[in-house]
Amino acid sequence: MKLLLFAFAALLLPASAFAQSTAITNARIVTVSGATIERGTVVIRDGLIEAVGAGVNVPADARVIDAAGHTVYPGFFDAVTSLGLQTRPATPQGGPGGGQAAQQQAAAQSNSRYPAGLRPEDAAADELRAGEAQFEQARNAGFTTAVSVGRTGIFNGRSAVINLAGEDVAGMIVKSPAAIHVSFSSLGGQYPGSLMGTISAMRQMFLDAKRHQELQKMYAANPRGMRRPDADASLEALIPVLDRQIPIVFTANREIEIIRAIDLAKEFNLRLIIAGGHESWKVADRLKAIDAAVLFSLNFPKRTTAASPDADPESLEMLRFRAEVPKAAAKLAQAGVRFAFQSGGMTNLADFSANAAMAVQNGLSADAAVRAMTLSPAEIFGIADRTGSVETGKIANLTVVKGDALAKDKVITHVFVDGKLFEPKAPPARPAGNTGTGPASAVAGTYNITIEIPGQPLTGTMNFTVQGEILTGNLTTQLGAAPIRNGRVTGNRISFAATVEFGGANIDIQVSGTITGNRIEGSIDSPQGAVPFSGTRVP
Repeated sequence: MKLLLFAFAALLLPASAFAQSTAITNARIVTVSGATIERGTVVIRDGLIEAVGAGVNVPADARVIDAAGHTVYPGFFDAVTSLGLQTRPATPQGGPGGGQAAQQQAAAQSNSRYPAGLRPEDAAADELRAGEAQFEQARNAGFTTAVSVGRTGIFNGRSAVINLAGEDVAGMIVKSPAAIHVSFSSLGGQYPGSLMGTISAMRQMFLDAKRHQELQKMYAANPRGMRRPDADASLEALIPVLDRQIPIVFTANREIEIIRAIDLAKEFNLRLIIAGGHESWKVADRLKAIDAAVLFSLNFPKRTTAASPDADPESLEMLRFRAEVPKAAAKLAQAGVRFAFQSGGMTNLADFSANAAMAVQNGLSADAAVRAMTLSPAEIFGIADRTGSVETGKIANLTVVKGDALAKDKVITHVFVDGKLFEPKAPPARPAGNTGTGPASAVAGTYNITIEIPGQPLTGTMNFTVQGEILTGNLTTQLGAAPIRNGRVTGNRISFAATVEFGGANIDIQVSGTITGNRIEGSIDSPQGAVPFSGTRVP
């Protein structure tokens, strides 16, 4: 009787309910690590690639995906992001009042003698939050893997390589720590408050870490008669970097910043990685000489001045900079410098493959471009033995594309993360001749807003103009007016970047929000942290 009931249930339930494996058949397979298979099969079982090849048999228990006319790639890998991280509270500023007291209180509670912003021990793995929905946009663009790290402070902390799926944080992490990340920024209201101060502070911390390591070794060898060295989490986090066990990633775009990073790396014999690297081609020979890698940002520079007859023309230097950046990846390849692609904080991930294609148009081979978004980042972060290519035994991180991965008209149909299938939803078709009517047009207008900066709320306005899915306009506060960059509208959601001036420094911000009726609310993310804002449309 039990056997009869089981057979009856099997007739009612879909075959996938009992499937223990998945077979992608009749596909073109770009393995990246080896030759492309023009027509083959990939078998996935228990989150791993069980078999791949032209003559692979489909298991009897497999759910079959007929991918005729499609190409299977390794899952795309974004080499620097903040995906999955919880928003940290804004770093208290120094100066009179509660800011300095808050800094002193935080220092007293930490196993470090260094202020917030100079703490390399901060770990992305401790800030990650679980939940697959947060990665939907990235997966829809074909991404399965990312390096995630905080964006605040001089030392941004220790990054983690994560897969963009998982029911808990432990299931997301592929490698932690992956690297320690550094930015040439400053700490507002306290030392270091200038670029030279930042470089001096970093150099002194490395010297302190070397001395700290020496004292630890001496005490371990013969503690009698020697004062016990004080523990310091910040210095101890730098010891694996000094021992070349993990790399250090300097965020640097301009030539002079990259040279400073190279000089520091040479002085302390560090495994150097440059993130950003828009002018890295200018010092490619120096990077090659120390076997440094580049996480090249595909967030290409754009004209930021308003497109109007009264706008000031861009300088010749800026025009040259914008013209040379798309050529940089090809020049790195020609020089033999290892590099991978990263999104660079772009608000529209469709620009990732579009700008990779632009790099191909400017001299980079298509194979090198695909490698830079799959296997190369895995190699740079030391996990190529488990991901980054379509090979038997590796993690089943795969992206299935109708068309070419770098083509404008490609369609991503299936994404596998740790063997779990996600099917990206196709964007809604736009009626012919649509120039901004429909839901997006409801976004346009002027909004009075309040930015909830702790202790000092800031009021202002957001003025939006919408053309299709493109958002333009200005953010205006007591700090001045900032033109919107890279603005996008998706249904009732808006996102854009801007640059504001504060305390004599230019600060890049990322804004995202939701509009419901006449109300807008969202958050503003900056190197100092994220703060919420809300407001209403001006009638």
